Amino acid sequence: MSTFERYLTLWVGLCIVVGIALGHIFPAFFHTVGALEVAKVNIPVAVLIWLMIIPMLLKIDFTALTEVGRHWRGIGVTLFVNWAVKPFSMALLGWLFIGWLFSPYLPQTQIDSYIAGLIILAAAPCTAMVFVWSNLTKGEPHFTLSQVALNDAIMVVAFAPIVALLLGLSAITVPWDTLVLSVVLYIVIPVIVSQVIRRLLIVDGSATRLESLQGRLQPLSLVALLATLVMLFGFQGEQIIAQPAVIALLAVPILIQVYFNSGLAYLLNRLTGEEHCVAGPSALIGASNFFELAVAAAISLFGFNSGAALATVVGVLIEVPVMLSVVWIVNRSKGWYESAPAVARNTTRSRNA
Repeated sequence: MSTFERYLTLWVGLCIVVGIALGHIFPAFFHTVGALEVAKVNIPVAVLIWLMIIPMLLKIDFTALTEVGRHWRGIGVTLFVNWAVKPFSMALLGWLFIGWLFSPYLPQTQIDSYIAGLIILAAAPCTAMVFVWSNLTKGEPHFTLSQVALNDAIMVVAFAPIVALLLGLSAITVPWDTLVLSVVLYIVIPVIVSQVIRRLLIVDGSATRLESLQGRLQPLSLVALLATLVMLFGFQGEQIIAQPAVIALLAVPILIQVYFNSGLAYLLNRLTGEEHCVAGPSALIGASNFFELAVAAAISLFGFNSGAALATVVGVLIEVPVMLSVVWIVNRSKGWYESAPAVARNTTRSRNA
């Protein structure tokens, strides 16, 4: 992790301050940018999102799906947590905390929108940043790669239906055309573009040119993320100043969701006897979010100045420190994890094989 990436939370915080300040100084500019839409999708934001996502997707080789069966326990646990638990647990937490406990302290007109943002955040499992977390836990790289590739393949077809289902249950009208268009713009097209670029750059069997391009694009990806946040908070400034506690209140269900899902994945891997080098990445993939897609979808569906957009940005704000704390827990508990009889047996079999 570079120094810039290590302090991503600091840069996000600075972008919040800068965005709020610029929003008050140049309100006309932000309203003009917000009006540049096609089918409710903001064009400048779409460009920035592509600059964020494509460099990350360049790291993923979808041929890694052939490795899925090697760590079937970890794969099964992660898929269960990502797709059967996480979106639904977040919907419950959003309703419990935002819709009920914290409701008196939040703008009433934004309650449903906040819940929608939390659901969108939880419905897309993380992709590129997972490679960083996996490396910090000495995770099995082939498992991480195959799991991320499998999640991306599932996300192409499952993200929109899950979000639509849960938003419908929350009594929110879902513009299906915008939601599907967001999936096409922010998953399908970037995946196709990234894989075409990969094939063109490694046509001779060497990854040197690909790695060189990734090195040049990575800073651009982070700059695009920060630029998007400045724009977003330029529209959110008045609401944040009027309700300074809203970010802290939105962070509560997100934090609970992260620790609950990572802990659940970690424990299920231990019960099934999966190796620690697989359980660590599994827990991290099970808990983290594809916040680039979440921010983009929230903006597309509900607009820059919506509670949904703000809720997804809170996820960005706390992503790095929270995931680093999960990494610390996974590393510190390795001895306890490997003391489980099922883990010891499967580890011995793997070594003997």
